[in-house]
Order: sequence, then structure tokens, then C-alpha cells
Amino acid sequence: MVQKRAQVKSEKRLFHGIVEPEEEEDIEDEPYHDRLARYKNETGLLEAIQTGKGEIYGLPVLFGSMEFGFMGGSMGSVVGEKVARLIERATSAFMPLILVCASGGARMQEGSFSLMQMAKISGTLYYFRQKKNENKKLFYASILASPTTGGVLASFGMLADVVLSEPNTCIAFAGPRVIEAVLNEKVPEGSQEAEPLLEKGMLDGIIQRKQLKHCVACLFDFHGLYSFLYGNSHD
Repeated sequence: MVQKRAQVKSEKRLFHGIVEPEEEEDIEDEPYHDRLARYKNETGLLEAIQTGKGEIYGLPVLFGSMEFGFMGGSMGSVVGEKVARLIERATSAFMPLILVCASGGARMQEGSFSLMQMAKISGTLYYFRQKKNENKKLFYASILASPTTGGVLASFGMLADVVLSEPNTCIAFAGPRVIEAVLNEKVPEGSQEAEPLLEKGMLDGIIQRKQLKHCVACLFDFHGLYSFLYGNSHD
């Protein structure tokens, strides 16, 4: 557990551009297959997302949760396929969907294959939305954890019916070091956090982690999903 937390901390330091040059060079020089095997061994996971089926106050839901500790939560072809299949299952089974995002974006080691996942997932969500017009039981909520950036933010992270975030979450398409390198300008402190984005209308709410379950349940109740289960609103 201590080793895993240290790895997550290292990944976040790399994202924010505060990793020493020698350390960054060692990370980048590691072959992709070796790195993949190392993360599998360290995290006990097969990929940067876990998907499954559960219940919130008795209502069956499908969910996906990204793990930033696995290669910075980057989205490769496997992650993209798992997300797309999860959305397809939610569509066919008419079940509400929850995706918790924590990612550095598309997995650069897979090149264009990782970028193709954005289009695939967006297309799958378009079909989900079409079916939603036929059956009101379909509902998609995304929860942005820190950091959520790049292709994950630009695809399924912001295409939900409701987009929620935890406090002080870093949300951006590109990290500060990339922006500063390209534009040669300093990124204003706090400009890539959830609070100013909520003020600009990019988020629907900022919720403490302990209150997320109750908040999502209230959203489901507001959209009448519990009425399909109980025949009336859920208290």
C-alpha cells in the first residue's frame, strides 16, 4: 500500500511538472511492455479502469472507476474498449451509468490507437443518448477526481447528463507544464481547479466524497429512476 501511494504521488508530480529531469528520463525510457507489467504487479490491476455492477439504495447501476495509480489513469485501447462495452451494456439493459474519472489523458505509448478511443466512446454515448429519449431509465453521471485531463476529459468525462467533481480537483485538457512550454506563459494558479470551472458552468456541482453516494441517489430520484423500482419516489 505504501509503495502504491508513492507511485501515485510520483505520477501526480510528473503531471504537474515537478519531477526531476533525471527521474523523468528514467520513466520515459522504460519500454511500454515492461512498464505495463510493472504497474500490473504493483497495483494488482489489469488496467487503469475497473468496471462492474452494483446498487445505490437498491437501484441497480453500472459503474466504472479509473485508477490514477495505473500509468496515471491513461486511456489506451483496453480502457477505451472497457468503457465502450460498459456504455453498450447500460444502453441494452436500460441501467443508469456512473463513471469516476481520474486520468492524465490518452496513453501516448499506444499512439493513434489511444486517440481513436475518444471517437469510439463518444459514438457509443451518442447511441446511449438516442436510446435515452425512448426510455427514461437511462441516465449517465460522471464524477471527476483529481486530476482529470486530456482525452478522458474531452470524451466521456464531459459528455454526461450530470458532471460532478470533488473539491479542488485538477481539471484541464493539458497540464500546466505543457501549456507553459507551448505558449511560454505562466498558468494562473488555481485556474485548472474545479471551483472556477463551476463558476463558468462547466460543472454541475462540487461534492465532498463522503456525500457523493447520497448526491447521486438524489439525482436518480429527481430523474424518476427509483419510481421504476419502487413505484414511487425514494425517501
